Amino acid sequence: MLFNSVIFIFLYLPIIVSGFYLIGKYSHKMAISWLAIASLFFYGWWDAHFVGLLLGSIAFNYVAGSSIARNYRNKNRAKWLTIFAVSMNLLLLGYFKYANFFLENLGNILGWQYSLSEIILPLGISFFTFTQIAFLLDAYQNKVKEYSFIHYTLFVTYFPHLIAGPILHHKEMMSQFDQEHVCKIDWSNMAVGLSIFVLGLAKKELLADELAEYAMPFFDGVKAGVQPMLIDAWIGALAYTFQLYFDFSGYCDMAIGLSLLFNVRMPLNFNSPYKATSIIDFWRRWHMTLSRFLRDYLYIPLGGSRCGAFQQFRNLMITMLLGGLWHGAGWTFIFWGGLHGFYLVTNHAWRSVKQKLNWSDGGGFGNFFAWLLTFLSVLVSWVFFRADSMSSAFNVLRGLIGMNGISLSAKTLDSKFGQFLHAHYDWIVFNKDHVMTKPIHVIELVLVCLIVWFLPNVTQFAGRVKPVIDAYESYGNQRQWLFWRPSWIYLLALMIIFLSAVDNIYKPSPFLYFQF
Repeated sequence: MLFNSVIFIFLYLPIIVSGFYLIGKYSHKMAISWLAIASLFFYGWWDAHFVGLLLGSIAFNYVAGSSIARNYRNKNRAKWLTIFAVSMNLLLLGYFKYANFFLENLGNILGWQYSLSEIILPLGISFFTFTQIAFLLDAYQNKVKEYSFIHYTLFVTYFPHLIAGPILHHKEMMSQFDQEHVCKIDWSNMAVGLSIFVLGLAKKELLADELAEYAMPFFDGVKAGVQPMLIDAWIGALAYTFQLYFDFSGYCDMAIGLSLLFNVRMPLNFNSPYKATSIIDFWRRWHMTLSRFLRDYLYIPLGGSRCGAFQQFRNLMITMLLGGLWHGAGWTFIFWGGLHGFYLVTNHAWRSVKQKLNWSDGGGFGNFFAWLLTFLSVLVSWVFFRADSMSSAFNVLRGLIGMNGISLSAKTLDSKFGQFLHAHYDWIVFNKDHVMTKPIHVIELVLVCLIVWFLPNVTQFAGRVKPVIDAYESYGNQRQWLFWRPSWIYLLALMIIFLSAVDNIYKPSPFLYFQF
């Protein structure tokens, strides 16, 4: 079931919300159970066969976490229990997500072909596996203080986060589920939650899916062997860069808004990453809960930055390579992770040089150049993230630097400038009137650029009412009219946005992060 579907918005959600508060009038425990069962139903809507797998994973990890906690004082036993439980989770994830990839590449090395029968990847397995690994490691560190099975089941299956995150910590959610007032309607949370949900829905339907109309044909063409020329390559790469931005941002906003309907605040997972002025800053803004997980449970245990520059750079590369592999079983994802590892190593090395030489940041011009370099670096990395193969990715990169030539509309020949180009530059093609080179598409890309870089994100927009757990920056007092407030003007604007978005969900498309 998709957040951006008619059945979810007009049937599932009203039933679940009204049932939660009606039951909550009589029993807090029953209301939590209702929400857990509803979340399992939400998951099973996609494929009921995997509900058993999810429940089995929940039961195993609950028992394992409880056992680890009971043996907290026996460090050696708790350690081995944790290793065993985490290993079982990784084996489960590895079988479904990486078994055929591993066998295929092993076969290529050994010169034989072998693969398992077609393995269907359970929806959200990466997210609910990492969520439970975090629970096990928190139990080992004695950070888990509550072990109700119903609460734990809801913690894992809670439908706003189950399919595509954020990756939750037990301690930040259980304290909220345990509070009695969570079952009492808070009209302020209702209003803010619905507003954020509507804006997230609009990002998905009106922006991300529209950009997909450019990005998908472009990368499908490259997969089929098309050599993208300069303008097409830039429009295609930019279209996917912003499609992924609005798709993931829209999901994160919808998850935050849905959770507020139940008086529960989620951690911030997306904070205007394309405004970042460094790759370090980018990873503090993009998929923030995954960055937190990789930092706390991989990078720091490896040694972090405590053992000198070489070890720090090694740990960064290992962390990002595994982060890339987490996104998908393919060399393009591994290369994407390695590329970001290289970016982070370079960024840290540059900061160290600046600090030793006492160099300034360069003022406004320096910040602009840092932002531009960061954005272009991220765009290049998204090419590998999206491409079906390494050869396709390098094909796009060649197009981005003009190595495949430049395509212009045949109508350009009607101008003197077009005739001049035709006479002097034979690598410029004029007989290709590609749909992606139309001016309206360039204008649309400019508009989304303005939205990304000059408007506040949704959690800043609703910052006064603290819609997420984490602290976040204020957008500034000079644009107070951009902040959420209960007024008829905002209600009318949100209704128009909602109706426009709903008009587009006749054929709902999955969120991009569902595949990870």
